[in-house]
Amino acid sequence: MNVPPLQQRAHYLNIDYRIRSWLFTTDHKRIAWLYLASITTLFFVGAAFAVAIRLNLLTPQGDLIQAETYNKMFTMHGLIMIFFFLIPSIPAVLGNFLIPMMIGARDVAFPRLNLASWYIFTLGALFTVTAAAVGGVDTGWTFYTPYSTTYSMTNVVLTVIGIFVVGFSSILTGLNFMVTIHKMRAPGLTWFRLPLFIWSLYASSVIFVLGTPVLAISLVLVAVERLFRIGIFDPALGGDPLLFQHLFWFYSHPAVYVMILPGMGVVSELIPCFSKKRIFGYHYVAFSSLAIAVIGFFVWGHHMFVSGQSVYAGMAFSALSFLVAVPSAIKVFNWTATLYKGSISHETPMLYALGFIGLFTIGGLTGLFLATMGVDIHVHDTYFVIAHFHYIMVGGAVMAYLGGIHFWWPKITGRMYPEAWARLAALIVFVGFNLTFFPQFILGYLGMPRRYHMYPPEFQALNVLSTAGASILGVGYVLPLIYLIWSLRYGAIADANPWDATGLEWQTPSPPPTENFEHPPVVTEEPYAYPTWEGEDA
Repeated sequence: MNVPPLQQRAHYLNIDYRIRSWLFTTDHKRIAWLYLASITTLFFVGAAFAVAIRLNLLTPQGDLIQAETYNKMFTMHGLIMIFFFLIPSIPAVLGNFLIPMMIGARDVAFPRLNLASWYIFTLGALFTVTAAAVGGVDTGWTFYTPYSTTYSMTNVVLTVIGIFVVGFSSILTGLNFMVTIHKMRAPGLTWFRLPLFIWSLYASSVIFVLGTPVLAISLVLVAVERLFRIGIFDPALGGDPLLFQHLFWFYSHPAVYVMILPGMGVVSELIPCFSKKRIFGYHYVAFSSLAIAVIGFFVWGHHMFVSGQSVYAGMAFSALSFLVAVPSAIKVFNWTATLYKGSISHETPMLYALGFIGLFTIGGLTGLFLATMGVDIHVHDTYFVIAHFHYIMVGGAVMAYLGGIHFWWPKITGRMYPEAWARLAALIVFVGFNLTFFPQFILGYLGMPRRYHMYPPEFQALNVLSTAGASILGVGYVLPLIYLIWSLRYGAIADANPWDATGLEWQTPSPPPTENFEHPPVVTEEPYAYPTWEGEDA
């Protein structure tokens, strides 16, 4: 592709430098940057709470912070990481930047709504961070009643407003993505020529649109009961606390798949590119995304095995929870089959993808333990659950996010990052992550409850290991922040397709022009048409 050098041509980054042009932009690529800045900031705020938690757990007595403060720390860590990083990160940053380019469109279907979604996200974040600044909240990210409605003396209502507001951002983003994918595909881009990243974001958008209102209504009811003492969840007022758990987990378990499905989509792009092979079982991988989205709505009750729901309901939810493992396993098997006899190269995005597969597999298999009622009763509310959840969310979603950021960074910025530093950071993240969270499986199995400020001395060695791992993991997260910012000015100029990848986004210059493509693309071939390692067409 013959294009002028980066400094001599107009693209979306240099078309206008004024702050106003960023804050009022309707360009999906610039909105992705707004999300990137917001979400990265919130990630490090949430990580700061995690650092405090791990430092406190260095000693059995919890010498660093008071118990009340500790309760607020893990609550704010959970709230910020889940609602302001894990759920929006890949859809809002990579999805916003890539969906129009991957389907050959100039923008999303509703550009102004897209910008409004970011402002709503920011408003929700401000409410929640303000709640932390004026005293915090101590209910845990689950807001279980009747503690949240009656007994907590902290800023529950202010926090609930923040989560309620940010829910609208998710709903509007999901609607925008679904309409864009339905209506704005390039000529020739049929459903079964779509990249698998698009399929995963479509499935996530379905959950956004159908599930988020349930959580929003549940949180409004918490605020109403807390403010007006109307009996909804509090048994003393004639309410039912189990109703809240049903409503909360009806959204929050599918939300787990909102966090991991986009990551699976990223990995489905990385594996064929760095194996130089067509994805194995394209249709199965695509439909497994939809299957996960649908089945995910039927498994919420496995969070409630010890809540007092009927044993027959528990058996049904147990079976359904095993069922959702099937489409997840299909993806892992197909990625593995794609790797088989591939011409594998180990650039940084691929390292993150391989790390994702390993860590997600461990997280998924331990999820089967929790889906088994007898085992769940033993490890319920222990560090086993913490370890399982973080293997899925941090080992899965964050690894995929970092892999995706590195993969599309040349397209987003027009600059390459320093590969050696990036590989080192990926290695540090992998080692630090496992040292942090694998000991927690053992802690949970041995019976250490989660969310406790103190613990018996026999658990200290494993907690020290976990805190040491967290320190290494922190270094692994700070390094990319430093060298990616460095690369914005000093990175080597990237060409349009530095990875020899397939896909429409690689057919336009890096960074792309404002309208994405100089000429509207026409799709004439199947996705992932990589040559084989022998140099022949697949």
